Amino acid sequence: MTFPLSITKEAIAQLPLIKFDGPIHVINDHKEMFRAIKKLKKQKIIGFDTEKKPTFKKGQYHPTALIQLSTATEVFLFRINKIGLHEDLILLFESDKIAKIGVGMRGDLMELKQIRTFTQNKCIDLNDLMPTLGVKKIGIRNLVAILLEKRVSKNQQVSNWENSVLTRSQQQYAATDAWVCYEMYVLLLEKGYIQRK
Repeated sequence: MTFPLSITKEAIAQLPLIKFDGPIHVINDHKEMFRAIKKLKKQKIIGFDTEKKPTFKKGQYHPTALIQLSTATEVFLFRINKIGLHEDLILLFESDKIAKIGVGMRGDLMELKQIRTFTQNKCIDLNDLMPTLGVKKIGIRNLVAILLEKRVSKNQQVSNWENSVLTRSQQQYAATDAWVCYEMYVLLLEKGYIQRK
């Protein structure tokens, strides 16, 4: 497989939509959180993303509301606006045994460190990795189109992630964003573009 180094918006618009259709676990309390982390600790690779309530006024700030972590088959949505950024979640980010894969991770991690300070380990940002392979267009939409030949929907991006209950379409959107990061990284490993660190 060789992939294109760039892609146009028009070409992306022609691609089929991709969405995660496995189990999505919305984590609202610590009991659910411990159960989820137990599963995640057994993984070698997890996809990562975050969401926060959008700001529409200058000077407004909302902390991260949701952390999405994905395995090959299931996605966990940690509602940290409800359960906080727990020590056990931090330990996942600090683990040097689990690769955490995201797009635009630097900003996401900086936001999380506004809540609690930690030192991340083995966090791989595809926005940094892909240019080393010659790719000119980064960002989740471009990278999913280039590597997976699919299109991700952005229709829930500016929805309210602090809602008391996340809608099914919010859950699907959030899960997909983390899962495609996992899928893209595994594909790069399988095709020999990168070596497992």
